Amino acid sequence: MSISPGTGSVSGTLAVVTPSYEPDLELCKDLNLSVLAMTADPVVHHIVVPRNDLSAFSSLAGPRTEVHDAREYLPRSFLKLPRLNMWINAARPWPPVRGWICQQIIKLAVAATLDVRGVLLMDSDSILVRPTDLDAFSAEREVCLYRKPGGVDHTLSGHRQWHDSGRKLLGVRPSPDGNLTDYICWPCLWEPTIVRQMLVRIENTTGTSWTTAVASQLRFSEMMLYGIFVDEVMGGKRATTSTMKGTVHSAEVALSEGEIQELLRSGPRDGLAVMLSAKSGIPLETRRRVLKEFSEHAREMGRTAQP
Repeated sequence: MSISPGTGSVSGTLAVVTPSYEPDLELCKDLNLSVLAMTADPVVHHIVVPRNDLSAFSSLAGPRTEVHDAREYLPRSFLKLPRLNMWINAARPWPPVRGWICQQIIKLAVAATLDVRGVLLMDSDSILVRPTDLDAFSAEREVCLYRKPGGVDHTLSGHRQWHDSGRKLLGVRPSPDGNLTDYICWPCLWEPTIVRQMLVRIENTTGTSWTTAVASQLRFSEMMLYGIFVDEVMGGKRATTSTMKGTVHSAEVALSEGEIQELLRSGPRDGLAVMLSAKSGIPLETRRRVLKEFSEHAREMGRTAQP
């Protein structure tokens, strides 16, 4: 049963989690400013970066921003390869752990450690454009699961592979024929209590640490894993939504200022976030100018809509 989010009230706190690194520092600064502006005082932004980048990000640390060393969330068996975005897991040296797999492990590890009701995953190339709290992701006093039935068709072979690896890690039935449910969204809201249960399930299924089990995957999606766990292991949630709370440009293709404006106009009217891929090649100045105008307009529209 699908319920429109935001119709109920959910008690508890929210945290924002962002893995980043020095090449995305300026983007992460913009995200951090938006988190501080668009969330209430209890919300903390957790930014996780490689040890060598801690000094570059140190200026962002404050009462509501914590900058963490990525090593805090990786096992000692993970050894960084010099000059490569790749790791070796001494507990299972082959295959090497690619950087984007390691980043997903960090997201899972951070979410599992936080004592909050909800964790909002946001990459550095995103910003919040409207006031954001846990209620925005809830329905009838329950946190929603994003799921899009049939969203993975024959054109998305990578998504099917992510389904396959997630199901194997969780020990559930193989992917059925036909279209599959898509669980990937921006921004993405997780419940840490569910993440902790999911990681225990992986260890019980694989007989090894969850970090080693995930690191051994060549193709993996942390968001797909979470959704499959909720639906296939927990039996689903009553509150779900198939509408993302963000406007997204994930293609590695540059957009002109006019094209960005058109994209933003076509996004959800109640969208909370915008993601313009860091790999799209959009100039920082263009990005900042357009998003600043859009965010100011969104806030003004929000004030006008209030009774």
